[in-house]
Parts: sequence; C-alpha cells; structure tokens
Amino acid sequence: MNETIVCVVGNVATPPVYRELPSGPSARFRLAATARYWDREKGLWTDGHTNFFTVWANRQLAVNVAASVEVGQPLLIQGRLKVRTEVRDGQQQWASADIDAMAIGHDLSRGTAVFHRAARPEPAATAARPEPNWETPPPAAAPDGTAAPPAEQEPAAVT
Repeated sequence: MNETIVCVVGNVATPPVYRELPSGPSARFRLAATARYWDREKGLWTDGHTNFFTVWANRQLAVNVAASVEVGQPLLIQGRLKVRTEVRDGQQQWASADIDAMAIGHDLSRGTAVFHRAARPEPAATAARPEPNWETPPPAAAPDGTAAPPAEQEPAAVT
C-alpha cells in the first residue's frame, strides 16, 4: 500500500457537516494544527505556522463525529493524507490537504472526555434454517439390482 498515513494533533476549526449519502454517512470538518516552539529570547512558548486540514469521516465514524465533535476541541486524527492541487479561474493555483480519517479522538493531554460505546442496531431476524441431516445414508443397491450386503455390526458385549 503506497498510502501516506499521518497522525495530526490540532483544534476543530469548523463545525462538522454531516450528510447521509447513498454510500453511507459522511462528515467533514476543518482541523487547525499549529506548531509551537520555545522562544529563547522571550523565554516563552510561541505559536508558529498553522496548517489547515479537511478531515473526512465515513460510515460509523461520521455518525460518532457528528455526535461528539465541536468547534475548538483538541483532537488527534489518524488517517490517509491526500494533497490535491487545482487551477482556479484559469490562473490561480490552489492546494488542499485532506485527511481520510481512520480514527479520531479527543486529546486528553488538554482535557477530559467520557467514552460511550455507540449502540449498534440489532441485526434483522432471519428465518431459521433446518438443521442438516449428518447421518450416514444407508448402503445403495448393487448395480445388478441385488441388495447390498448389510454393514458389519459390532459384536455383542459379553456379560
């Protein structure tokens, strides 16, 4: 697999947009990841460049994102990085960094969270299938029409 898997720590920048599509649920939001560094001259932490990513979640992950993620929350995102470039208006070069999320979680180094397992719908009841007959079939008749010899029986136990 020639995929670029990344783990990004950042803050939710836009509210999640949830959609029900023919292929299943989908959600997307923007994540801002700002590098921080120690400025020795000032003696304090300083914000560096901010990268913005569009995070895409699908299926059950999308449903859970819609129920759990809000603007400003610190998250950890693990997923496949996809960088797209386009030319807009015939001249302007535009680039987008998207993450197809495989896992999303709250950054517990900056707060607390309470986990609730998502309820899954019960599978539809199917008609019970009859149990197969696993017994050995009786011997078939010989090709000449005579009955096949009876199977050997175990000798009776001597008492």
